[in-house]
Amino acid sequence: MQSPLPVREGVNATRLRLPDEGPWDTAMDYMMHRWGHIDPQGIEDRFDAGEIVGEAGIALDRTTPLRNHTFIWYYRTLPPETRIPVELDILHQDGHLLVVDKPHFLPTTPGGTYIQESALVRLRNRLNLPDLIPMHRLDRMTAGILLLSTNPETRGNYQVLFEKRQVQKEYECVAAAEPAAGHPAVDFPVVVRNRMTKSRSYLLAEVIDGEPNAETRIERLRTFDHSPRTGAATGPATGTDDDGGRRALYRLEPHSGKTHQLRVHMASLGLGIVNDAFYPELLDKAPDDYSRPLQLLARGIRFVDPITGRPVEYRSGLELSEAR
Repeated sequence: MQSPLPVREGVNATRLRLPDEGPWDTAMDYMMHRWGHIDPQGIEDRFDAGEIVGEAGIALDRTTPLRNHTFIWYYRTLPPETRIPVELDILHQDGHLLVVDKPHFLPTTPGGTYIQESALVRLRNRLNLPDLIPMHRLDRMTAGILLLSTNPETRGNYQVLFEKRQVQKEYECVAAAEPAAGHPAVDFPVVVRNRMTKSRSYLLAEVIDGEPNAETRIERLRTFDHSPRTGAATGPATGTDDDGGRRALYRLEPHSGKTHQLRVHMASLGLGIVNDAFYPELLDKAPDDYSRPLQLLARGIRFVDPITGRPVEYRSGLELSEAR
């Protein structure tokens, strides 16, 4: 459902569904129930100023009955955000697509505590493109190639490619050269197939029994010696290790797109990605350490452009710090 309010400062208006019934006579009564403990005067002021609208952009006031609208839209008051000290590089831009190198730590889209500090909002404001929409997502902690649509009229042509899995993605990661204790040796290249689902715990994804719905081809590109950083704690060879020993650079080719698929599949082999705070072991939440990015990079993406009919490929110019 399209918002009747335009994008403002790079951010979409918030949509709220009103209940069909309840102890609230007006839309404002319900909003006070939801958010009145935070800013009751601000809510009243927005209704008085006509800044809260329903379907077709009709402005609501304090007396608008709850039943008059199913959805309402309004602009949130955005809290101040500390700038994430990373930058986006633009690799390609035309009348249909924008291709960027997303750095580690920057989320793709607004959410939670990151609104202005997201790739989408930064780019909308930087390029004055309020209709910009990402064609896919990268985790906040994953860097690399990100495609965004610049043209609503041709957006569907590209969305179909992703829906039909006609886009080939290539990732790189750094992990231990050999599986952790308790895991069998791996004969590369290997294809990992299993069934993944969102976990009910803090972990965002887990493997369960059942028909496979996630598949990744994994190839070991090269191995190299690793020396621990000066003053760093040592530990077991997990995704968060900082010990010495052999590490490897891997190429990952996902044939599905489940949440945290690559991280889960590497961990399932006993090869947790370096600096992964989720898999194979959940670490305590801590402030971002910009010196220790997750060693996972979206290296490239290939597809036949639906507008020109020509094969295209975009490659990241970033490098994984632990692969040098």
